[in-house]
Amino acid sequence: MAPVDVTAITLAELRYVVALAEHRHFGRAAASCHITQPTLSAALKKVETTLRVKLFERSPKGVAPTATGAEVAEAARAVLDAMQRIVDLAGRGREPLSGTLRLGMIPTLGPYLLPRVAPLLAREFPKLSLVFRELKTSDMVDEIAHHQLDAGILALPVPPGPFAVAPIFEEPFLLVAPAQHPLAARKSVTEAELEGERVLLLDEGHCLRDQALSICRASGAAPSEGVDFRATSIETLRHMVAAGMGVTLLPRLALADDEEARSRVVVRPFAGRAPGRRMAIVWRKTHPRGADHERLAAFLRAHLPVGVSPLGKTPSSRP
Repeated sequence: MAPVDVTAITLAELRYVVALAEHRHFGRAAASCHITQPTLSAALKKVETTLRVKLFERSPKGVAPTATGAEVAEAARAVLDAMQRIVDLAGRGREPLSGTLRLGMIPTLGPYLLPRVAPLLAREFPKLSLVFRELKTSDMVDEIAHHQLDAGILALPVPPGPFAVAPIFEEPFLLVAPAQHPLAARKSVTEAELEGERVLLLDEGHCLRDQALSICRASGAAPSEGVDFRATSIETLRHMVAAGMGVTLLPRLALADDEEARSRVVVRPFAGRAPGRRMAIVWRKTHPRGADHERLAAFLRAHLPVGVSPLGKTPSSRP
């Protein structure tokens, strides 16, 4: 049998194979590659003919890679990463943090951190083109692992996987309560004083919900769950507290300096070692621009908003 002529397969065609393995849908895969569906189908047929193996199974339920197809897609990712590494090596003399960076950020952080640091990044790194996406933690980790994002900023700990991590900052939680609440008379509160309180939480899938739930369980608070209330944003939580529906825990950056006058709520810090969350930049260990992600983490640590504390290379753990 004649050997396979792999030179007949282009890098673009390898990208199409990877896209179809990720999306498992011809239309979505074609759209992600900015090509038409017939172009994708023709390219896939060419690759399968060249390799003399079936890469995908088609059924009324959709498209799925064969066992060989899944292995080929993974190898194709490695080839594309290696090519990107070559491009980066060839341009080693370029300025740091230049070009396009696809960055994810969790929704409970993005609206409050990005407007503060984006102008600083634009001034310091004018050749950096930041493509920003808001995603829940599980979706962001999945997109990083599948090469759809270069990196993401999320709360530690990071789910298991082949990831590199650069800690950025630690952010305290504050208690937000209705103005008439008994705790409003206190200058600070303790976690124990949450016992019996109705704590409003975000919906499933938000890491802030999980962090708040762990505090509720430790303090004996009663998180608001079930069909009566499921908030999808911090803004919703803020308004529900102002309406007297309960109290909540919000990260410092999500609260404006004039929060009490603006939202008709009271904001109280926790006494002593406040509960909080630790934020970090996460990327694939094999990513060719790992040094740039480290630079970005260092830049953010040096330009943090008031109210949060920088974390070193090894994040501290809360007792």
